[in-house]
Order: sequence, then structure tokens, then C-alpha cells
Amino acid sequence: MPLTNTQKSQIKQVIINSLRHKFQNYNPEPALMPFHFRLLGQDRMALYSFMHGLTTNFGTTIFEPVAKSLAELNFANAELQQKAGLQISSDAQQVIQNIMDNLTTAVATPNKLEEIEAIRAVCQRGEMKSVKPTKIDLKLMAQDGTIYLFDIKTAKPNAGGFKEFKRTLLEWVAVTLAANPTANIQTLIAIPYNPYEPQPYNRWTMRGMLDLKNELKVAEEFWDFLGGEGAYNELLNCFEQAGIELRPEIDEYFSRFNKNHK
Repeated sequence: MPLTNTQKSQIKQVIINSLRHKFQNYNPEPALMPFHFRLLGQDRMALYSFMHGLTTNFGTTIFEPVAKSLAELNFANAELQQKAGLQISSDAQQVIQNIMDNLTTAVATPNKLEEIEAIRAVCQRGEMKSVKPTKIDLKLMAQDGTIYLFDIKTAKPNAGGFKEFKRTLLEWVAVTLAANPTANIQTLIAIPYNPYEPQPYNRWTMRGMLDLKNELKVAEEFWDFLGGEGAYNELLNCFEQAGIELRPEIDEYFSRFNKNHK
């Protein structure tokens, strides 16, 4: 179901507010680059520095608040930067280690549904240990009570990092079930866009560690999951409209950095 004009307006405003907040809290690095300044101008160098910082923090600055705003249209609840839980059972830790060992040595292939049930069977068995798992970027509660926990990654995460990503997803399952053994829980990696378009996203690097069907959503899969079919393309239009509306502010803001270079 396509987004209504009101919904698109709300999402566009989230994008604009997020970027304005970034401007208000932006302080260019005081690095001395005299050749660059004279060649390109301080305004362009300030813009370059801003864009580099924005790209580095695009997830928390832009994608997370936009994802929350979009998910609120279809989910019972949406929250950012949440704690998964405080305790994990020693038996669940052992099950997670066994899963990781088997995947690492290719003894087994990833099957998230089976892995969740294996953890559920021991989620309160053994010693309960205090833990501080990685924070959840986006936590959703569906209308049917299903809990979705997302770790939002950059578009080109390091292939070697998927081992730790997988462990994080399993630990989120374990700490959630330790508190509520009957919870319907899903933990996933989200990659907001496909840098390889129009080619398919290169998924083979994570195939041996992630259950691609149940643990990964890329670009349209992610945004359409949050906002319904067609949400991804409409979201791109929202970004474009936000950029057009902000352009005079952006130009004026960065012109300040060129006042001493004529």
C-alpha cells in the first residue's frame, strides 16, 4: 500500500530535521590543508568534511530516525537504540558457541529458525549471567506480538565482520528469551541500500554465516518491510524532495566558510 501524502510529508520532515540537527552540531576539523583550501575553497572543503562525517554517521543521523518513522505506520511499536536484555543463561552461551563453531568450520549451514529453538530450549537453564550485549539499532513490535530486532549496517560491511554480527544476533535471541521464553523473536541485519545497483547485492560473502532468508534485509527488502510495498521508492523521492527544500540552507551554510578566501 503506497504512502499517503501526509505520511510522505512526515517522513520528509524527519529527514530535514535530522540534517538540520547535524548542521547545528557540526564543527569542521581544524586540520590545516592550505593547498586544498586554495585549490578548492574553504566552503568546498567544509562541505567535503561534512559529507565525510555524515556518511560515517548516516545510520544514526538519518537512517535510524527515518526507519522508526516509517515503521510506526505499520507496527505496534518502534524504538531506537534499545537494550536487548540483561541476562543470559550459561547453557544458552554454550549453544551459541556450538552454533558459531559449526558455522565457522562449515560443519553446518545457517538455519535461524532452528537456531532460535535450540536457544529457546536452554534459555533459562544453567547459571544466569549478567551481560551487556550490543545495543539494538531498531526494535519493532508487530501487531501480532512478534519482536524484530535490527542491526543496521553500512552498505559495504567488512566480510570478516559477519562472524561477530551473527554472534550478536544470537545473543539478542538468548537475552530476550531469558526474560520471556515464549517470545516470538526475530533478529536481523539491515543494509539500507545496494551500492552495486543495478546488479544484485553481493550476498555470497555472508552466505556461510547468515541465514539469508531470515537474517538479512537489503535496500527494498528492508524499507518495504517497514513501510509496505513500494516504500523504498517513495522514500527515495522523500530524500530528493528534502534535498531540494534544504538546498538554499545548505548553500548559505557552507558559504560562511569561504568568507576569508576570495
